[in-house]
Amino acid sequence: MVDMPNCPKCNSEYTYEDGSLFVCPECSHEWTLEVETKNSENQKIIKDANGNVLNDGDTVTVIKDLKVKGSSSVLKVGTKVKNIRLVDGDHDIDCKIDGFGAMNLKSEFVKKV
Repeated sequence: MVDMPNCPKCNSEYTYEDGSLFVCPECSHEWTLEVETKNSENQKIIKDANGNVLNDGDTVTVIKDLKVKGSSSVLKVGTKVKNIRLVDGDHDIDCKIDGFGAMNLKSEFVKKV
């Protein structure tokens, strides 16, 4: 049995091949194998807490109170972070938050808006 790639849009495992395309029966997304290999070779795919793929410029919200290192303040649940930038490392989101300034966040503590 040939291993089929998961859907890049909804991460469904029930994809199938239709000619030169891969098709997802759950969200009806279609893509080619070349797109799949380019994503896996060139860059790491970063996902939020719900499994949505994040991109540069997205807007996300914080899903958990986060302590700010070096400060006594806390980043509250529901704080909206606009225009994120994805970077390599443990904290894979680089952003500016109103009232806090420049900050790095982990993608597991945010959700895409």
